[in-house]
Amino acid sequence: MHHFSYQDSILHCEEVSLEEIARQHGTPTYVYSAATMADNYRRLANSLSGLDVQLCFAMKANSNLAVLRHFANLGAAFDLVSSGELKRALAAGGNPQACVFAGVGKTEAEIKFALETGVYGFHVESEPELARINRIAGQLGCKAPIAIRINPDVDAKTHAKITTGKSDNKFGIPLKFAKAAYAAAAKYPHLQIKGVQMHIGSQLTTVAPFVEAVKKVLPFVEQLKRTYGITYFSIGGGIGIVYQDALASGAASWWSPRRKAKKPLTPEVYGAALQPLLAPLGLKILLEPGRNLVGNAGVLLSRVEYLKRGSGKNFLVLDAAMNDLVRPAMYEAYHEVVPVTRQRGRRSLKADIVGPICESGDCFAKDRVLPEAREGETMAFMSAGAYGYAMASRYNTRGMPAEVMVSGRTFELVNARESFETMIAGEKIPSFLKA
Repeated sequence: MHHFSYQDSILHCEEVSLEEIARQHGTPTYVYSAATMADNYRRLANSLSGLDVQLCFAMKANSNLAVLRHFANLGAAFDLVSSGELKRALAAGGNPQACVFAGVGKTEAEIKFALETGVYGFHVESEPELARINRIAGQLGCKAPIAIRINPDVDAKTHAKITTGKSDNKFGIPLKFAKAAYAAAAKYPHLQIKGVQMHIGSQLTTVAPFVEAVKKVLPFVEQLKRTYGITYFSIGGGIGIVYQDALASGAASWWSPRRKAKKPLTPEVYGAALQPLLAPLGLKILLEPGRNLVGNAGVLLSRVEYLKRGSGKNFLVLDAAMNDLVRPAMYEAYHEVVPVTRQRGRRSLKADIVGPICESGDCFAKDRVLPEAREGETMAFMSAGAYGYAMASRYNTRGMPAEVMVSGRTFELVNARESFETMIAGEKIPSFLKA
């Protein structure tokens, strides 16, 4: 479910015309729906009824301060993987004492900052990390709250670059070694064992891998509760969203044959499968959703620069590029691309949708069928709210795009387009190169 729809032939975010946003703020521009984020949050929070549940938004998916404040207002904590993300959570008004700090490569400075800030827990990925956290906590005269990340060796059946729960992934400690890892942690004087964590991957479209992983780890979680009195079990995130036919109920069908839209894994199905497994534990349950909360809450607006007709191949050249939205180039990811202004009677066009960067990899889609677009027309990349701006870069000295948030009939610029002066502000020409 999302709040993007055609109204009087113009694609809207909630009650705001995306053409108006493009007119005022230019392109490329990310646009986020506050209502969609709130709906996604509430549905997931309510899916595990009867349990003590805390959602920790995985802010690596989208770390815009307005997005973070919105989730904090809804009751979310944050799943952090760097000190920069912790600083963003603080700047957005988040409560650090409810946040968890994850990641395989926490530096000494990051651990020290997180301890001084008072995070809810460290999700520890290795035995050497246990030793490092203990030493730094000792230097600060405190006890560090920890939970060890368990790798359950479960195939999430997702893209190879976003699976995290297999034995050959870099994340966590294998389940067969976890008992020894907790025994080692219990001997450190400056560690407090608070919980256990797992996360098997991202963009999962069925509930079966979640159920398999929870069932596999449950006996060990029960043992940890008896032995160490743990108080929480973090089951990670990973619920996927629909990318293909994201607007199948309205947009796609008016120029191409109607296809039955893929059904997403809903929070309700997820909760119904996991609630009976988790309820007997009597533990606080942490969820760490990212994409599921923001993915379908955002679009990327782009302008058509050229329609280039070639020999047996057409190219629709946009002003957005792989530096603005890298997912297609990095993951071969699919994004629905639709015209913001709907005009019936157009001829269909088969074309590669590409950006202006000097890389053949700067391609969003190959042989995509869409209505014939014209120079200057605004296009929208659907389901771009997760890992869009967050993974953007300045490649080819292209400034970072703008970001806008919509609430009902209101919209505001929440991140200005980066200027060239801002881009080079930290650079200098050394004195030995000056004439």
